[in-house]
Amino acid sequence: MHIIKLNAIDSTNTFLRQLSSEKQLEDYTVVVTNSQLNGRGQMGTTWSSQPGKNLMASVFIDVSFLKIDTSFWISMITSLAISNTLKSLQINNVKVKWPNDILADQKKISGVLIENVIKNNKLQGTIIGFGININQIYFDNLPQATSMQLLTGKVYSIDVILKKVITYMQMYMRQLQNGDFDNLKLSYETELFRKEKPSTFEHAEGHLFSGFIKGVSNSGHLQVLIEDDILKEFDLKEVKLLY
Repeated sequence: MHIIKLNAIDSTNTFLRQLSSEKQLEDYTVVVTNSQLNGRGQMGTTWSSQPGKNLMASVFIDVSFLKIDTSFWISMITSLAISNTLKSLQINNVKVKWPNDILADQKKISGVLIENVIKNNKLQGTIIGFGININQIYFDNLPQATSMQLLTGKVYSIDVILKKVITYMQMYMRQLQNGDFDNLKLSYETELFRKEKPSTFEHAEGHLFSGFIKGVSNSGHLQVLIEDDILKEFDLKEVKLLY
């Protein structure tokens, strides 16, 4: 693991992507910053963080052994690595809100942005950007945000948490390389927020419907049991799980 520490940067993902285009990166090259000026999240959202209080990092991993249509396994591994890091530090009620937001006590404590490096229509590497709210205790206009310190009253070492996350990523990536797909998928589905509970969803067109989350497909589609016992699959752009 090669760690690059920066004081302030627009986006760790952007920095690492640029670096990967300039030279061959060592596997598990990590960029971490005290202050991210233009952090990005899923679907064009932003990731806001108080300088020096939270973990903001990106890691480059060689995933050339994966096919493009199986890239959702990267999201599963990342979700599991972060959720298990939090649990190992006695953060309770940790769940994964599909596809890869991490919740604690039903509030967002971590977000992920995955950008794959594809050459000649083949998956070469992945850049996994992740933020974890650690020691920040005030979140202006973000009522659904929380942090490790808010939940436990303890102050945490950002470096220790970074190393734990990467260690879990390496463990789950080895599991993936060894073809242990079933156990990985089962572990991920077990972590899913509101799995097997009556939930309300909003379709991209705006209408609401009810259903039960049953799991995910290998390609990452959310599997929801709707009325008349129909199991329907949705991708990220089609549906939103409401609280």
